[in-house]
Amino acid sequence: MLEAADVTRTSRTTAPPTWLVVALACAGQFLVVLDVSVVNVALPSMRTDLGLSAQGLQWVVNGYAIAFAGFMLLGGRAGDLYGRKRMFLVGLALFTLASLGGGLAQEGGQLLVARAVQGLGAAVLAPSTLTILTSAVPEGAARARAIATWTAVGAGGGAAGGLVGGALVDGLSWRWVLLINVPVGAVVLAGSMRWLGESRNGDGRRLDLPGAVLVTAGLATLAYGISQTEAEGWTAAATLLPLLAGLALIGVFLLVEARTAAPLMPLGLFRSRAVSSANVAMFLCGSAMFCMWYFMTLYAQNVLGYTPLEAGLALVPSSLAVLLGSKSAPRFMPLLGARRLAALGTVVAAAGFGWQSLMTPAGNYLTEIMFPGILMMLGAGLTATPLAALATSGAAPGEAGLVSGLVNTSRTMGGSLGLAVMSTIAAARTGDSPTLGALTEGYALVFRTGTGVLLAGAVLMLVWLPGRKPADLGERAVGRISAK
Repeated sequence: MLEAADVTRTSRTTAPPTWLVVALACAGQFLVVLDVSVVNVALPSMRTDLGLSAQGLQWVVNGYAIAFAGFMLLGGRAGDLYGRKRMFLVGLALFTLASLGGGLAQEGGQLLVARAVQGLGAAVLAPSTLTILTSAVPEGAARARAIATWTAVGAGGGAAGGLVGGALVDGLSWRWVLLINVPVGAVVLAGSMRWLGESRNGDGRRLDLPGAVLVTAGLATLAYGISQTEAEGWTAAATLLPLLAGLALIGVFLLVEARTAAPLMPLGLFRSRAVSSANVAMFLCGSAMFCMWYFMTLYAQNVLGYTPLEAGLALVPSSLAVLLGSKSAPRFMPLLGARRLAALGTVVAAAGFGWQSLMTPAGNYLTEIMFPGILMMLGAGLTATPLAALATSGAAPGEAGLVSGLVNTSRTMGGSLGLAVMSTIAAARTGDSPTLGALTEGYALVFRTGTGVLLAGAVLMLVWLPGRKPADLGERAVGRISAK
């Protein structure tokens, strides 16, 4: 049930079909998540065409992810204040224009700026997709199914990025992994302007722009400092200064959040065991799982010699596995409980990471890409839904939307820093002579590290997550999201 302050305005006398609203919201979410991974198979082509360094290649992915994570909560608050439909349209327009700029980039710097602006547009767009969906579907089983579909579409967008990107790079050029967003974005924009209704929360709160800038700058500076360790080592000034500056910025962010009247991230939320434990678990899982597509596509192309399309096709079974996991999770939650299901999914993913760490330069497809990839992404799909349900179940009705955004932010922040760390680990093991064997050893070490992180995350979930037997936890949790 929406809060009393929540005002909905629809320009049409007849409400659009629910399936159409859900489809538009899911289309926006698909574009946002697709662009986290779609560039992965295009990275070698981008590097050749634009002369990017290995560190620059990492920032093609991380520039988007950090801007997305840092401004996501601000985007959600802007939707509350200025209208969810309005922010959906603004974010989608910004995302589409930045995609055009990135596709036309003539040098690495232009591409990195475009990717960061894309991330900003995604941060404004993404929170509204869920709120628009929950406002259109009544509470109960129907909303639970709609949320599961939204989750699966998001997961599928990330998983399908390799296939879509591979087909575009092979058939056209790397530029089309970005340019394809332009016609699709224009169609979704036109449909949304016509069919989506407006809603906002008129409680008079202000936007915490300083908080968003501080947390984004802190994350980016930390990630840069981590990436410097590859060339400079951990004790060099070029590494220590950005690391300390990043930590200082995050410290200032926490101080600002504790004192501002309308904080971006109310620190009091973390007094709830469900909220704090689920967000830490999501951060840890994201730090490992976010890297999977990046290193799998590099392994397939740089070591095994796959074309971009072949690399994308090789990951299709993984794409299907993450969809299966996401759609199956609501069925298993009443049987196992959210805590046990989240831990089980994480262990399944860890088994896949461990298997993948046995990769060799010869690279048998079935045993060194397909089967471990299926386990990794099946586990990822099974883990995300129960963690999100637990986090939102620990929130007051007026804070459920914010907590939902925190879960997504924690996962993306973990992924951004995780990619910086994992890229440094891989580069350190590979060394200055990137032979096929050395590259394979570097990628294998990344997956071994990810295995350890995920196993630690599974233990943390069993120890710290609330132990509940909520037959209707997922339904109650997604119902509370509608409060925002």
